[in-house]
Amino acid sequence: MRRSVTTWSLELRSPHELRPGRPAPGLEVRQARLPSPELSRFLYVTVGGPWYWIDRLPWSRGRWLAHLDRPELETWLGWVEGTPVGWFELERKADGDVEIAMFGLLPAFIGRGLGGALLTEAVRRAWAMPGTRRVWVHTCSLDGPAARRNYEARGFRLLREETAEVELPDEPPGSWPTS
Repeated sequence: MRRSVTTWSLELRSPHELRPGRPAPGLEVRQARLPSPELSRFLYVTVGGPWYWIDRLPWSRGRWLAHLDRPELETWLGWVEGTPVGWFELERKADGDVEIAMFGLLPAFIGRGLGGALLTEAVRRAWAMPGTRRVWVHTCSLDGPAARRNYEARGFRLLREETAEVELPDEPPGSWPTS
């Protein structure tokens, strides 16, 4: 199916532009320091399945490992009571930009007040990376309905908007794509 998709690129130019989300009691954010293709693929499929995240689905285990095992990439998970609730990837670019390359909550934890708190931590960790000059992210009309609002609520400003026709499956793959 062909579908029109709008992508928004948003940015923060200073750590002082961050507007923190409400604290989420019990939320812990920890870095996954060992590259784990299985964990990252699980998070990608589970978080992105409802939203047409399909770009990485064909990746082999080796491709996942090559992506994760780079010094410029950091993987972070949010936990509540020992359970992963969401995750983000930060990718440092050579020009001092840090991209929030992936961000999202597992479906069972959407709507529980965790997104703003987890995004706040993602932004803080991005600014803590050495040499950060700008933090940016992109989201699109296929992402969760609160995604863009969450970024803007944290202080991100629109940098660019692009619309393109893309080929998509009739339905998003879902969090359980083999069932």
